[in-house]
Amino acid sequence: MHSKVVIIGSGPAAHTAAVYLSRAELKPILYEGMLANGIAAGGQLTTTTDVENYPGFPDGIGGQELMDKMRAQSERFGTQIISETISKVDVTQRPFRYWTEYAEAEPPNTTDALIIATGASARRLGLPGEEQYWQKGISACAVCDGAVPIFRNRPLVVIGGGDSAAEEAIFLTKYGSQVTVLVRKDKLRASKTMASRLTSHPKVTIKYNTVATEVKGVGDKGLMTHLRLKDVKTEEETELEANGLFYAVGHEPATQLVKGQIETDSEGYIITTPGTSYTSVEGVFAAGDVQDKRYRQAITSAAALEAERYLAEKEEGVGNLLEKENEAKKSDMNGNLPEYRSNPLL
Repeated sequence: MHSKVVIIGSGPAAHTAAVYLSRAELKPILYEGMLANGIAAGGQLTTTTDVENYPGFPDGIGGQELMDKMRAQSERFGTQIISETISKVDVTQRPFRYWTEYAEAEPPNTTDALIIATGASARRLGLPGEEQYWQKGISACAVCDGAVPIFRNRPLVVIGGGDSAAEEAIFLTKYGSQVTVLVRKDKLRASKTMASRLTSHPKVTIKYNTVATEVKGVGDKGLMTHLRLKDVKTEEETELEANGLFYAVGHEPATQLVKGQIETDSEGYIITTPGTSYTSVEGVFAAGDVQDKRYRQAITSAAALEAERYLAEKEEGVGNLLEKENEAKKSDMNGNLPEYRSNPLL
């Protein structure tokens, strides 16, 4: 099977791309995967209970419900959604080739353009009680979940010692009664500025040389209430009252598919040309968390517009789009922007 454009992913970035491409009558194919990377179709939002910071839902909306609506919108405009996992891609030749899981020995499918929106997964610690109290007190996104009622005026805990942990802890002071930061080593890894802000905050307590060992709560359907701690130097164990636990220990981008074929940074995130979704391979675009290690929010992706433009110029016989774009940037000091960036609706 050959397609003009294929989208790999099932989260907000993937469905945003699907809606734009469908409306442009490019007949996109979206592979949402079957528990790809251990997460159900819909991505990380499906593991979130209430989403309160997504525009258009003043009363909030469940993460799964929000993704169901996005999926329905993609289908409404003509996106073909396939619930299979792509297990292998080859972007070293054109058209690009790809294989689905359990069909690697079969002839490949092909596509002219590829949008990678496979996301990133928050690193978990595998603590006893983690599965039981995930989204019942445990979260990997303070910005997403910090304002929900179960955390308001309650003691909260952040695990991590870097800038992300410091930022999340300071953010949570708006809602929690007290925020405790657990740092495995005897000092923070955060920058001097962030460390200073964290240590001087009146609602923040930092416990150095300390790790969490178990999450406790009330019953199978109850919420988290306490956290067992251990001092890594003395081995002493204590129990801390906590109604919220936030992991700030990093994310794993789902980029194994293109490893060694597309330029990535030291953490595995796809490198894109600043201000665009262009990757190091012409015709391959990256959208969402797979190339965004800072915000990791359900925000609009421009990959679809750039893929549409690429396909149009390809049909018109225009040369290497990425090269042309880069040359234009070098020669045009007045900063003329690509069409999608000058569109006031985006």
